[in-house]
Amino acid sequence: MTKNIDTIIFDLGGVLVDWNPKYLYSKVFEGDTEKMEWFLREVCTADWNIEQDAGRTIAEATDLLVREFPEYEEWIALYYTRWEEMIRGTIPGTVEILDQLKKTRHYRLYALTNWSHETFPVAREKYDFLKHFEGIVVSGEEKTRKPFDDIYEILLSRYEIIPGKALFIDDNPDNVAGARKAGIHAVQFHNPTELILDLKRHNIHF
Repeated sequence: MTKNIDTIIFDLGGVLVDWNPKYLYSKVFEGDTEKMEWFLREVCTADWNIEQDAGRTIAEATDLLVREFPEYEEWIALYYTRWEEMIRGTIPGTVEILDQLKKTRHYRLYALTNWSHETFPVAREKYDFLKHFEGIVVSGEEKTRKPFDDIYEILLSRYEIIPGKALFIDDNPDNVAGARKAGIHAVQFHNPTELILDLKRHNIHF
């Protein structure tokens, strides 16, 4: 059991914010799951999207795909013109945990997110719970992303966080491994109920 945690770092998408491109493209393809899965696997892929998280502009990313798949230009363009439809909302149980942690005043709270610098301002405007964080490191603004070493070092140095006294929460196992490599305690998020148990195991009470 960890006894000296004074800082808790949250990922956003998949932990506090329910984001998934399928929420948009299930509508675009009118419930044709096979077609939607193919498009997100072969055209607007996760590997393509994550480069926007690392700082590539939306215009550049869109142009790249349209040149490769000109026949799907209309569908490609929707990825960002209707991007907000990919967000279903918050993950309520986790937001409640964050609220309670904030109320205790016992922990420094930060966020470390892989997110495009062009779309993140929408989230800042939309979600009041983001004000709970003393600082947020956005990958697109830093031109790097999780799980690369440098983004963890940016967070630690910018906010003078002692890695051995910090706990990081992320739904992506690669990002969890990256945090541990940086010396940060880390847990993989599955659901709010399991997160409460993980926090208790690290002697975090709220």
